[in-house]
Amino acid sequence: METVNTTERLRDLRKLMRENKVDVYNLPFLIDSEFISGFSGSAGTAVITHEKAALATDGRYFNQASKQLDSNWNLLKQGLEDVPTWQEWTAEQSEGHKTVGVDPTVVTAPAEARKLAEKIKKKGGASLQGVKANLVDLVWGDKRPPRPNEKVSALDIKYAGLGFEQKIEHLRKELNEKKSAGLIISMLDEVAWLFNLRGNDIPYNPVFFSYAAITPTTATLYLDSKMTADATRSLGEKVQIRPYNAIFEDAGDLGGSLEMEAPIEGKPPTPKSKFWISTKASWALSLDLGGEEKVEEVRSPVGDEKAIKNATEMEGMRACHVRDGASLSEYFAWLEEELIVKKSKLDEVQGADKLEEIRSKKDHFVGLSFDTISSTGPNAAVIHYKPEKGNCSVIDPSALYLCDSGAQYLDGTTDTTRTIHFGEPTEMERKAYTLVLKGVIAIDRVIFPKGTSGFALDTLARQFLWREGLDYRHGTGHGVGSYLNVHEGPIGIGTRIQYSEVPLAVGNVLSDEPGYYEDGNWGIRIENMIMVQEAKTNHKFGDKPWLGFEHVTMVPMCRKLIDGKMLTPEERTWLNDYHQEVYDNTKGFFKDDERTSKWLERETRPIHVMEFALT
Repeated sequence: METVNTTERLRDLRKLMRENKVDVYNLPFLIDSEFISGFSGSAGTAVITHEKAALATDGRYFNQASKQLDSNWNLLKQGLEDVPTWQEWTAEQSEGHKTVGVDPTVVTAPAEARKLAEKIKKKGGASLQGVKANLVDLVWGDKRPPRPNEKVSALDIKYAGLGFEQKIEHLRKELNEKKSAGLIISMLDEVAWLFNLRGNDIPYNPVFFSYAAITPTTATLYLDSKMTADATRSLGEKVQIRPYNAIFEDAGDLGGSLEMEAPIEGKPPTPKSKFWISTKASWALSLDLGGEEKVEEVRSPVGDEKAIKNATEMEGMRACHVRDGASLSEYFAWLEEELIVKKSKLDEVQGADKLEEIRSKKDHFVGLSFDTISSTGPNAAVIHYKPEKGNCSVIDPSALYLCDSGAQYLDGTTDTTRTIHFGEPTEMERKAYTLVLKGVIAIDRVIFPKGTSGFALDTLARQFLWREGLDYRHGTGHGVGSYLNVHEGPIGIGTRIQYSEVPLAVGNVLSDEPGYYEDGNWGIRIENMIMVQEAKTNHKFGDKPWLGFEHVTMVPMCRKLIDGKMLTPEERTWLNDYHQEVYDNTKGFFKDDERTSKWLERETRPIHVMEFALT
């Protein structure tokens, strides 16, 4: 991770800020934020004044940001006591009737623009102004990479489970029931899911730059990407195709087409219905539709439906995780032989490349679902570490090795983390690993009533660490798409307030990934994918369904790091049953692979308390 000198970039940006009469400029995280700050994490907000610059990010990236930001920047560690949020810091900088500027296409109307404007006013700032030209783009100039326009193809119904016509029909039924004029969709994964299309515009995410508008009688898809013949055939004449940027002009026409109520004396006429936009839609889209008078901001019904996988998608998740699990076992067996038997010197990137090579040979493989986190020793303490060729470490067989990786398959998306040790772990490493493992098991085994959110389950994973005064600075679980984004809302397990707003439902797919990290030394994380299923219980209090989880990840835990004395009989039974399931499901991949077969047999053999009582 190299530090980027941002002095000239900030100087040029401040010149443009003066020309546009802007005193404070806000930039939510995207490629422009990385350019202006040098920080490459996937979450953060940059705030620049004429004298200062600050980068706000969460606990996953404190370590990374401290290494990448140069002396021009202040790091706002979000979530820590006495550290202002980026909104509070922005408002503080606006004191004295200063103007805050932002590109309205990259901030959401309700979640950011309106709340930020209120904070600015309370602090004595002038206003929040939408600046149509993105000032960082102007600084970047011709060197800014163009927006990708890769090919868009159809996803066969044997993987999607439902045709796009059925999805739109269901959406229109909800719009009609709620008396909505229509829905404008701006989230890329929602557009891809709704129309059963996949693209390649965003690395690791099979989506494409697009918008969509659904009304009671029309369906319009806005994109510049080239549609393959199968994609065009799949939509037929039921969907109108328009250029990507035409959405803003059309939004004005849609807003202007709304039927108005009869005027009341002394009051302007109001529309009989409004257009829905997601709470994550841009401020610019809301303004072009006509603003608050003609827009209702809602949690996207498409996002909610997408998060509940159908039977075909759930079966695809099971199948792809078996293949993916076999790939990881093959990789770990290979890596152990290279490091321990052959005494090879392999760096973290070489490890990641080998894992991708193994995965690529499996059925339905499309690509990776994110940059592989192949991290040894101290690098494992960087929660979202990304090894780079020429700037990474040689894998140390005497240190912990954390591998967080995933892939995109036509039938599903995977995300698995395993922490392993090739030598002799310390007592603290074994203790921490076992505490994390107990958290994984606690989430996996929980039974809860319908209506429970992931917010309510988070402490189950942390309880064992908390008893020791330990914790981790990330969520316990995130939603996962079906051959879509590896991070998918609106559900998750964690302390984010939005996780309390949506109850878990049958068909949700989430990660189960507690961890523990000692900065500068080592890190531990274990991650399984789990699916919400209806649970069988002896009783039905309140006469309502009870739910639980089905794990689909098929990779052994690291026996060497498990302190069996710390496990209860129920936890040991769960672990032994899990390992038997992993063995039974993946052994068939290794009929001609003696190395991996032996590794798998060793790592999945039953754990008995007596073997630890003798040590």
